[in-house]
Amino acid sequence: MYAIIATGGKQYKVSEGDVLKVEKLDAQPGDTVTFDQVVAISDNELKVAGDVANANVTASVVAQGKGRKVIVYKYKRKTGYHKKNGHRQAYTQVKIEKINA
Repeated sequence: MYAIIATGGKQYKVSEGDVLKVEKLDAQPGDTVTFDQVVAISDNELKVAGDVANANVTASVVAQGKGRKVIVYKYKRKTGYHKKNGHRQAYTQVKIEKINA
């Protein structure tokens, strides 16, 4: 059984027991979060839209962290302009506990 959930502007295909990194959530490690935006659920057949209106996915927060550094380098030739900047995206690592259909 799997579900497709939407969080942080992205969609993820999840099953029970999966550990994944999602956009930063306001929760501490050990907390339980519920994803209410379920796009589709499949056990033997795929259910979408109206069939999953009251479905949700329960997950526990494993860790909060930052991803690898991405270097942003801007450069314009012949003008002496260059600018170097780095960015580390914050994420929340969650473990999928239960899919409530």
